[in-house]
Amino acid sequence: MTPLFDAPMAIVDLETTGAHPAWDRVTEIAVVEVQDGEVVSEWSTLVNPGTSIPPAIQALTGITNGMVADAPAFEDLAPGLYERLEGRVFVAHNARFDYGFLRHEFERAGLRFQAKMLCTVKLSRRLYPEHAHHNLDSLIGRHQLRLGTSGNARHRALGDAQAVWQFLRVAAEERGAEVMENAARLLTKLPSLPAHIDRSLVDEIPEAPGVYLFYGENDTPLYIGKSVAMRSRVLQHFSGDVHSSREAQMAREIRRIEWRRSCGELGALLREAALVKELLPVFNRQLRRANELCGFVLRSSALKLVGSEEINAETVPVLCGVFRSKRSAMDALRELANEHRLCLRALGFEKSGRSFNSGACFRHQIGRCAGVCAGRESPHAHQARAAAALAGLKLAAWPWRGPVAIVEEDREREAVELHVVDHWCLLGSARSQAEAEELAAGGSRARFDPDQFKILSRHLRAGRARVVEMPADPH
Repeated sequence: MTPLFDAPMAIVDLETTGAHPAWDRVTEIAVVEVQDGEVVSEWSTLVNPGTSIPPAIQALTGITNGMVADAPAFEDLAPGLYERLEGRVFVAHNARFDYGFLRHEFERAGLRFQAKMLCTVKLSRRLYPEHAHHNLDSLIGRHQLRLGTSGNARHRALGDAQAVWQFLRVAAEERGAEVMENAARLLTKLPSLPAHIDRSLVDEIPEAPGVYLFYGENDTPLYIGKSVAMRSRVLQHFSGDVHSSREAQMAREIRRIEWRRSCGELGALLREAALVKELLPVFNRQLRRANELCGFVLRSSALKLVGSEEINAETVPVLCGVFRSKRSAMDALRELANEHRLCLRALGFEKSGRSFNSGACFRHQIGRCAGVCAGRESPHAHQARAAAALAGLKLAAWPWRGPVAIVEEDREREAVELHVVDHWCLLGSARSQAEAEELAAGGSRARFDPDQFKILSRHLRAGRARVVEMPADPH
C-alpha cells in the first residue's frame, strides 16, 4: 500500500473528566502507531485522574470511578508514552483538544511535549467540502466505519482511534493518496512566526489559562487575548486558520509577545477586559472603554441620569439600566415612556412649555402620556407606574448581603486567586484571604464595568463557582 504520509504517525484519542485541560484530567489513552501505511502497534490504558469522573461523562464513555481506581496515574505512564509518541505526527480528531490535554499532563509530569499535529476534522473539511458535518459520528456514518464493542467501542479511546485510522484509509482510496498527502502536509505545516519572534520564546508560553499581549513597533499594544490554553491560542494567530485580512495584518506587525498566567478562566477573562481598557490595543474592537457609561436612579419622585463616576457598589442596587451613552439611555427611556404612557416632563426629562391644554405636555396631547401633567393622574400613581416600569431595566439582583470572593485554584502550581466582588463591581483579585479581606473593606466605591458584569454573571450562573462571603470590614 502507498504510504499515507512521509513520517510515521501516532493516532491518539483520549477520554477525559471534562473539556478544560487546565483542570480536567485524562481517564483513558489510546495510541495507534502507523508506519509506511500499516498499523505496527495498538496500545491503550485507563488512567487514574486523581479526581471523580462526573456522572454525565461516565454515562457517555462507560468509564466509571471504579474502573480507574486501580489504574496508573499519568505521571507513571508519562515516560513510556513520551517515547511512544516521539518523532511521530500526532493525529487526532479535533486534535487541539487531545494535544492540549496531553501537553498539560506532560507538563505536570515534568516533560515538555511538542509534535507536528494533524487534525482529521480539518482534513475531512478539506477533502470533503461538500459535507456540512465532520464530527466523528458523521464520519462513521458517512464512510461506514466499523466499530468494535466494549473497550474499543465509540467514546472509548481505542475504538475512536481505530475509527480515525479507518477514515484515513477510506479517504486515501476515495480521494487518492497524493491528494491526501498534499492536504495533510498543508495541515501539519508549523505556523510561520514573524521574523522578530523567537520560536523558543513562544514554546515557553504555558498551555494554561491566562492572557497574552502582542506588541508592534515602538512597543505599540496591538492585541490582547485570553485562553485556557495560551500557547495553542497564540500559535493559532500565525496559522492558516486566520479568517480575515485584519488578522493577517496583525500577525505581520507583531514584534513582541508577553503572557500572564492566571489560576483559571475567570481570572483570564477579567484581566483581558481590564487590560484592553487600560492599553487600548489597536486590534481589539470589543471591551474598549465606556467613558459615557450611565444609568438611571429613581429616588422619591425624581429620576436622575447618573454618569460612570457615580455608578459603584453603593448605587448599583438602585440603578435602573446601564447604558454606554446618554443617547442610548434616553432612547431606552423614551421607548419605556411610550410603552407605559409615562410623562417625561414629570420625570424631569422634558422642559415645560406653552400648551393649549391646561399645561399638558405634548406627548399627552398625542396620546403617549396618561396625563399626570394635566391632572388626569395623581403624581403618586404616576410615580408607582414609573417605578414598576423602570424595575424591568434593573440589573440582576446581587444574591449576597455584601462582598464575596470567587475562588479559582491552580492545583498544578498550588496557587489560588480570589476575585473580590461587591454588587457586580470587581474590587480586585487577591492571592490570600487577608488580601481579599482588605479589598472587601475598602471597595464600596469601586466602579461598575458592564463587561465585568457580563463575565461575572455568566460565570456565576453556570453554578460551578466556589464563592466565599467576605466581611465588609475585617476590623
